[in-house]
This record gives sequence, C-alpha cells and structure tokens, in this order.
Amino acid sequence: MSIPTIFCPSVEIIFEHFDNLTSQQKDQFRQLGTIYQEWNACLNLISRKDLPNLYLRHVLHALSIAKLVQFKPATKILDVGTGGGFPGVPLAILFPQVHFHLVDSINKKVHAVQAIVQALALDNVTIQTARAENLTNQYEFILGRAVTNLETFCGWVKGKIAATSTNNITNGILYLKGNEVVQIHQPYHNYPISQFFNDPFFETKQLLHIPFHVLQ
Repeated sequence: MSIPTIFCPSVEIIFEHFDNLTSQQKDQFRQLGTIYQEWNACLNLISRKDLPNLYLRHVLHALSIAKLVQFKPATKILDVGTGGGFPGVPLAILFPQVHFHLVDSINKKVHAVQAIVQALALDNVTIQTARAENLTNQYEFILGRAVTNLETFCGWVKGKIAATSTNNITNGILYLKGNEVVQIHQPYHNYPISQFFNDPFFETKQLLHIPFHVLQ
C-alpha cells in the first residue's frame, strides 16, 4: 500500500526559516516526512493527528532552539526523553558537527529513532535506552521537550552540565514547553517561541534556558 505524501504544511516551512541549508540538509529534511509516516504506521512516535503537521509542530518547534543559540562544532548535547527523536534529530541535521546523545527509557522508541538516524545518515548522533539520572557524562546543553515537570527534570540532570561555556549563551538546560506554570526556584530565561515563528501554534509555546550554575 502506498503512503500518501504530507502536504500540510510541507518541508518548505523549514526552508523559509532556515535559508542557509546545504543540499544534503534539505534532502534530509525532505526525507523526514516519509520516514515518520512509515514508522508511525506501526509505532506511535508522535500523535497521529499531528502527523500532517509534522514539519510545523515537531520539526520547526525543535529548531526554535537554533534561533536562540547556534551551537559551535564539537558541542556535546544530551536530549533527554527524546521519544520520537525530538528535538534531537532535526537539530542534528541542522548542526552536523555537533554531537547529540539521545536517550529514552522506552526501548521500542529508541530502536525506531536509531533506524531513522541511520536512514538519514546522521553520524553525529548516538542513541541509548537509558534514564538521564543514570548517565555519568557531562554536556554543554541538555534538551527536553515536555518530558516531565521542570523540577523533576532539573533533578535528573543536576551535575551533568559542563562548567566551561564556548557558545553564545551559558551552558545549561534548554527546555521546550507549553504555557503551564513553571514551578522551580532556580533563575531562568523564558523565550516565547512566537518571537521566532509567526504561527498561531507557537503562541503558547516557550523555550526556557536554565544556566548550569543555578543547578549546582
């Protein structure tokens, strides 16, 4: 059975907001639609009602992080609770010289994302079935996307953020969330994603940056 093409919205929305992509990056972003349709047919990586809006609600949402920070080559990033590969996979396409470590506790999702990464030939991504609190490495940035409440998330990753910063913002947590109340005592920076992308979907979406030093 043939798989219908995703039209709404198309990959062009990515190209509109990121106009310096190489031909390889454009091809990789184009492939995402078909790859996720194929995997979602057998495993619910993302909400099926969201699938027609993959490029807007998942890919572009993940790439909002790149509107705040342009990661320098060799930066090490941990994506906690990556689920279907967000935000790690789109960011790995955008930053091919940055190393992304994607972890999730659900093995079948990790297996699917591993296959997606291989299909996209992303050699800057490692994937592991693991819980963040059990990891021992350190990273410049730790990403999360509506994984759990922020207080719990901060507890999971405390001590896993490197102190030396080389990027244009301080090392720390970069967390994508909706408009739910933030219940943490640490100072943080809040960036409405609507300032990056002019679409109603992003009106309630936020990107939080929690610097590493407030987590010590």
